[in-house]
Amino acid sequence: MLPAKQIPATTAPAVHKSLDVMEKLQLLSTAARYDAACASSGSTRQNSGEGFGAAHNSGICHSWSADGRCISLLKVLYSNNCRYDCAYCVNRRSNDHRRTSFTPQELAQLTSEFYRRNYIEGLFLSSAVFSNPDDSMQPLLQTLRLLRQNYRFHGYIHLKIIPGCSPELLAEAARLADRMSANIELPSEQSLRQLAPEKDEREILQVFHHVHQLTGDHRLPARRQKKDGINPAGMSTQMIVGATPETDFTILQRADLLYRGPGLKRVYYSAYIPVNADNRLPTVSTTPPLLREHRLYQADWLLRFYDFRLDEIIDPAHPQLETDLDPKAAWALRHLQHFPLDINRASKEELLRVPGIGVRSTLRILKARRHTRLQANDLKKLGIVMKRARYFLHDGRHYLGDVPQQEDFIRRALTSETRKQANRQLSFNFETRVETATSAITGEL
Repeated sequence: MLPAKQIPATTAPAVHKSLDVMEKLQLLSTAARYDAACASSGSTRQNSGEGFGAAHNSGICHSWSADGRCISLLKVLYSNNCRYDCAYCVNRRSNDHRRTSFTPQELAQLTSEFYRRNYIEGLFLSSAVFSNPDDSMQPLLQTLRLLRQNYRFHGYIHLKIIPGCSPELLAEAARLADRMSANIELPSEQSLRQLAPEKDEREILQVFHHVHQLTGDHRLPARRQKKDGINPAGMSTQMIVGATPETDFTILQRADLLYRGPGLKRVYYSAYIPVNADNRLPTVSTTPPLLREHRLYQADWLLRFYDFRLDEIIDPAHPQLETDLDPKAAWALRHLQHFPLDINRASKEELLRVPGIGVRSTLRILKARRHTRLQANDLKKLGIVMKRARYFLHDGRHYLGDVPQQEDFIRRALTSETRKQANRQLSFNFETRVETATSAITGEL
């Protein structure tokens, strides 16, 4: 990593006097679109009666952008004037883009007005690193202070931390924000050195360590309870998928280690879409790896909520997830000796391993069968996806599948349905996301 004094920097973010607030918003919201870590669930911040807004478990209504991202928040950069020259980033310093920044007052007022007009229900605030970490972090915190103290805004705020900032600033951020994040960016330190040599992985990981000390939380993410309203929705991070040659095993192994370490609640995966010409980046001649991104999210879900171990999902001998089947269905086909299960006798742990049965439907099954013996007609009403689950279940009398209980027959039936759904969804996502990326590039050059 280059010493900080050798990295070009400014002492304050560039502010273009010729741009009004709405022009800045258009430029800086476009610059923020590639950060996937913008979910707003998990906060418990309450309104004491003064001011406006609230962020509680059911208080954030999610909407979706054309590229499939959740955008219930005003998602924006404070500044796109970056000192770093990361190969994959649209805001890198070598790109000849218009540079601008908000002032804390402009951004606080804009957020307040948008909320009152019911345009948004919260704020996702990030920034390019325009100076040293503390100086880049200060105006973000000033924006949050204005919102919380001057505007009495109690709504949801997600703040992207500048790695390397002081523990004192991080502690203040944890009190003001509902969720914080710091992006790992790439699945390995080697890849980070190759594509973002001015960034230090240790500084990024240190953010999670400091948050762990603030919250005193030693448990796994799905069971976390935050104390004293400090960073109540937890920490998240993001990894880019497809910009470097790491396998799915390496990516999920990194995620698993992060979950078991301090301070992290969720990993987001972002399919690589090229926005720069750089010989360090791969040439993408096919569609972005959206299906691969989707499979990684499914595997991540199994780690976090379904009590799967990493070696049950993927291993070094088979380092890529199957594309034709979701990871749970792939596991079930490898372990057909455990199936079919009796829907009326199977344990909670066994039910969670059945394709097509989720956490909520498992709880519904356990509750319903206390009062009646479940049959095939009852299962769909409980939220079970019978197109997948029926091949792994019986009702105590009859096997529910319509093909023999053999791997090749079940695989053929599952992949036929999976391809139909994937083709419809991914064709839409690819067209809209590429269109979004293209408009972002041409609009800023």
